[in-house]
Amino acid sequence: MRPIRYFTAASLAAFCAPAWALAQVAPTPDVAGSGAATEVETVVVTANRSPTPISQVGQSITVLTGSAIRLDQETDVADILVRTPGLVLDRNGGPGQPTSVFIRGADSDHTVLLIDGVKVNDPSSPGTGVDFSTLLAGDISRIEVLRGAQSTLYGSEAIGGVVNIITADATKPFEGDAQAEGGSYGTAYVKGAIGGKEDRYDWRLGAYYDSTDSVSAFDKVFGGQEDDGFHSSGLSGRFRYDITPDLQFDQRAYYTASRKEFDGEGTPACYTGQPTCMTADDAEFGRTQQLVDYTGLNLSTLDGRLKNRIALEYFQSLTRDEDPNQPLTKETANELGRVTTFEYEGAYALAAGYDLVFGAEDERSTISSDTPYDDIAFGSTPVKADQSLDSGYGQITGKVLPGLTLTGGVRETANSTFGSHVTGQASAAWQVAPATTLRASFGQGFKAPSLFQLYSANGNTSLRPEEANSWDAGIEQHFLDDHIVLQATYFGRDTTNLIEFVGASFFPFGFYQNVNKNRAEGVELEGAFRVDQALTLTANYTFNDDEDRTAAAADLGKQLSRRSKNTANFAATYVWPIKLSTTLAVRYAGRSNDENFNVFPYQQVVLGSYTLVDLRASYPIRDNLELYGRVENLTDKSYETAYSYGTLGRAAYGGVRVKF
Repeated sequence: MRPIRYFTAASLAAFCAPAWALAQVAPTPDVAGSGAATEVETVVVTANRSPTPISQVGQSITVLTGSAIRLDQETDVADILVRTPGLVLDRNGGPGQPTSVFIRGADSDHTVLLIDGVKVNDPSSPGTGVDFSTLLAGDISRIEVLRGAQSTLYGSEAIGGVVNIITADATKPFEGDAQAEGGSYGTAYVKGAIGGKEDRYDWRLGAYYDSTDSVSAFDKVFGGQEDDGFHSSGLSGRFRYDITPDLQFDQRAYYTASRKEFDGEGTPACYTGQPTCMTADDAEFGRTQQLVDYTGLNLSTLDGRLKNRIALEYFQSLTRDEDPNQPLTKETANELGRVTTFEYEGAYALAAGYDLVFGAEDERSTISSDTPYDDIAFGSTPVKADQSLDSGYGQITGKVLPGLTLTGGVRETANSTFGSHVTGQASAAWQVAPATTLRASFGQGFKAPSLFQLYSANGNTSLRPEEANSWDAGIEQHFLDDHIVLQATYFGRDTTNLIEFVGASFFPFGFYQNVNKNRAEGVELEGAFRVDQALTLTANYTFNDDEDRTAAAADLGKQLSRRSKNTANFAATYVWPIKLSTTLAVRYAGRSNDENFNVFPYQQVVLGSYTLVDLRASYPIRDNLELYGRVENLTDKSYETAYSYGTLGRAAYGGVRVKF
């Protein structure tokens, strides 16, 4: 009955609301990759679920435009994200290996990933975390990174923050673009897209293919010899049709298929469940397919004051892993996860300067997870389970004084296992002067126990949701007619009821339990200096003091695993008189901790700090034709983001882009 209650309340609010105000939304600007100021203010969607000028947003958000993504030249989304404040990544080897993103020190499964509005956190993953390894730039036009707990608008998993990926729209009656790139480690990357926009409809199709021989996932320093390659292809598409001036049909889809080789537990002890099992070179490989689909209707009512959106969203992830050298059976894992969400959302102009966003969601998750070797050797059984999360939310944003915007919201979620949970958030953005904006926010986050944590052989149906309170406060200051922009943000987060696997590290002993808590506190500093029309400097620095706060635990007071306390990025871009653009980019990560899983009991090890230097160049032969190239890790630095896993050395890539 709870979903019916939410949808009935949302519908009544939509169609009984008073008709005495008009919402005004600024158009989305075309922001130059050089960082030059624009006359039209940047508009963001993720913070409030509706288009909002960034000066009215109290949360910490970073917007990466299509121009900035092209300037970066990276094909891997994770490598683009890691240059933004507050984000750290770890990767178990080279491209295509499992990749995790940590936002402000929160766990990797505390990040919500959206692709064209669809949540793609994988229910077949033990913690419903996102593996960013298969997410390539493809036909992406924009990325918004929202930091801090955001469960009021985005539900479960949104403890660290939200990453919103938006694919490109068509802007002309007929248009297209293509890109081809090759380079070190046998790397090849191609992409293309076509689309069109007419009076009543627009459409766009994109495709890409990526392949690399890469390096050994098991670090060569420890004896890794063979390369672990990665191959991936993907498709994306959009179609919108105006059935009437007020009713629009909206269809979006995204599909990827990949094959990766990886190094796993390669010693005989691994096949007998012994704690001395060690990572080593082996012939394991896996195939993953992911499908994202969005089908929706947008209805404008009350003379445009009320925007209604009804959508059916679907996400599926299928992974099959094999080990040719494994006894009894070659299959090591078969994992299938599905999420189907029915959503209603309304955006209503309450009064001049006051807007309400409200909605309801009915989310159903299912998993089918099997480890065939464990079935034979230890008598385990496949995990087949499902659960539902039904929720309703509302948020009001108001310009209470000239320059001052306040926002407050609440969500109630009903879970079929643990019952109901309520989260709230509040924020303020105060433009005290044309060049000065103050921001502050408080948000709550929660993460429902995963189906694996609840119903696997090691599951525990008494688990409670993980919970967090986060806050931040900052200032944005512009100087010299926006030639200099500086930002400083203080942030913090307390997380409790963290779910941990307790017991031995091998099947079938141990279980999941709410035992952990942690805390993060730090500062993010950002700066951009447009020296003149040719030279632009950008930099950011993050100090993140995160630590384990679990009482009586061996790691009490220690830095959380794989999260550097100090990170920084710097870039200098110069456009020469001949139109050649060159960029020097530097990324620094301080030392971090990790676990050595090759010994029992596990031991904590220190991963050293590192600095990576990249050089990029691009040259427009014509307005629609560009040559580009880059050298990554110029100094051939040997480093680790995860203990005993390899990383790329010096590498060079070159390519061409064309558009029509």
